[in-house]
Amino acid sequence: MSKKSVVVIDDCAFHLQLVREILEPAGYEVITAESPIAANTHIFKTPPPSLLLVDVEMPMINGVEKVRLLKKREASRSIPALLMSTKSTQEMAALAADSGADGFLCKPFKKDDLLREVDRYI
Repeated sequence: MSKKSVVVIDDCAFHLQLVREILEPAGYEVITAESPIAANTHIFKTPPPSLLLVDVEMPMINGVEKVRLLKKREASRSIPALLMSTKSTQEMAALAADSGADGFLCKPFKKDDLLREVDRYI
């Protein structure tokens, strides 16, 4: 059985490394991208990733719009996507619903919270 892959999209290198340090020891393959556009190479591959973790606040195209576009495409709509942000839980719930995201994580998150949410959607 191959490792489950998680594509993490965040313009902050610190957050990319933090997620990698939490998920890789738990057995996940972590693929990082510093922009939504750079992530396309990893999203539209065969087999597709098991999960997307997408930061909300990014330049050019924000995470909400990226997830909205992915959920409209046949090739990517079935990939679970979680939004990540420092926004409040109430704001994040609204953004997730608006974008079609499967869920969300509020930053800063605890290791156990990240693992629980990733496990829930994979």
